[in-house]
Amino acid sequence: MEKEYRHIPVLLNEVLSYLDLGKSRKIFVDATLGGAGHSLEAAKQLGPDGMLIGIDQDAMALKAARTRLETIPASVRPNIQLLQGNFGDLDDLLLQAEVPGIDGILFDLGVSSPQLDMPSRGFSFKETAPLDMRMDPDKQTLTAAEVVNHYNEADLTRVIRNYSDERWAARIAKFIVSARSRKPIETSDELVEIIKDAIPASARRSGGHPAKRTFQALRIEVNGELDVLKRGLEAGIRWLEPGGRICVIDYQSLEDRIVKATFRKDAQANELPPDMPVIAEYDMAILKQITRKPVLPTKEEIARNPRARSAKLRVAEKCNPPKNMVSWP
Repeated sequence: MEKEYRHIPVLLNEVLSYLDLGKSRKIFVDATLGGAGHSLEAAKQLGPDGMLIGIDQDAMALKAARTRLETIPASVRPNIQLLQGNFGDLDDLLLQAEVPGIDGILFDLGVSSPQLDMPSRGFSFKETAPLDMRMDPDKQTLTAAEVVNHYNEADLTRVIRNYSDERWAARIAKFIVSARSRKPIETSDELVEIIKDAIPASARRSGGHPAKRTFQALRIEVNGELDVLKRGLEAGIRWLEPGGRICVIDYQSLEDRIVKATFRKDAQANELPPDMPVIAEYDMAILKQITRKPVLPTKEEIARNPRARSAKLRVAEKCNPPKNMVSWP
């Protein structure tokens, strides 16, 4: 297996406990497969009667995951389908998998450790690399370099502020526009120096690396991550069978707000008279929130895996339709 994809799955025991895959034949979707850290253990619970569908847009991740999953003895290995694609296209991917519905789905959001650690991908502000940041270079055309060098100052400010809550967004955008007027900004270290110059020295003394928020914002813009997340969540919930569960691990406030709002919206039902003879499908709650508050990693897990520090796990379950429900054409 590729060395780059030996990463530690976050909140593994908690995810497996909430998914509860071992009771009967189950179809489980890992929508962010990575190196199969979660899926390897989920597959062992599924057993030969279950099915694992792993999705990732990174061909290297799929190759590493396949190698890792093949270490499970054939006699206890579930049916495994690995699909290359973005979970924003979950409807098309599950149609490709030819399944009627699913019993569990996991979204482990954010950039995987291997992607962060590979300088050539351009995600890290700690390495010198071309400003790329595309999750799927074979299919995506927009790069971080194009955003930095071609967006106007107002749009740069909007991206940095909205996708990172960076208080110095306008100043950073102004400094970027000034710097690129002299020469194109081509590498991550060039951009880091511009950001450092834009943020006053007193503000750089706390809050971590000064470029962290801007790099996060550029990554989200390049990959359309928030729109993709909304589409993926909505599709995952639609495909869940009654009683099936959706688990989402997120790492930053923008993602968490979307997950929380989606779960809350789908857990609300319209108030109806108690003697209502039938309930329309659009009046019932779609989800039941299993975790009212997010599940956080323990101190021990954070000590083993510092990247788990900001992780939050939220879980919801697809509701069983009431007996007096009707679907309208």
